[in-house]
Amino acid sequence: MKAIGILEVASNVASIVALDAMAKASDVTLVTTEKALGGRLVSIVVQGSVADVKEAIEYGKVATEKVGKVAAVAIINNPHEEVQKVLLHSARKLRV
Repeated sequence: MKAIGILEVASNVASIVALDAMAKASDVTLVTTEKALGGRLVSIVVQGSVADVKEAIEYGKVATEKVGKVAAVAIINNPHEEVQKVLLHSARKLRV
């Protein structure tokens, strides 16, 4: 992974709107999502080049603010192998 971006938003609807904006804005792919507080907070994790992840996060924040609230944002360049393991473990839960 070159970079990962994490956008935590306050609602499932906001997460879908944010992911749509992020995917359309730049060349990123969804790694995983995590829900907390019964789905009241949803974290979206995307990966791509550093520039694409930064652009995606910015577009995701703008889109989210139209329908909800951004709770937290993080961009990690060249994530450590242990971080990648955690994300891959989470991503396995999404596979049907």
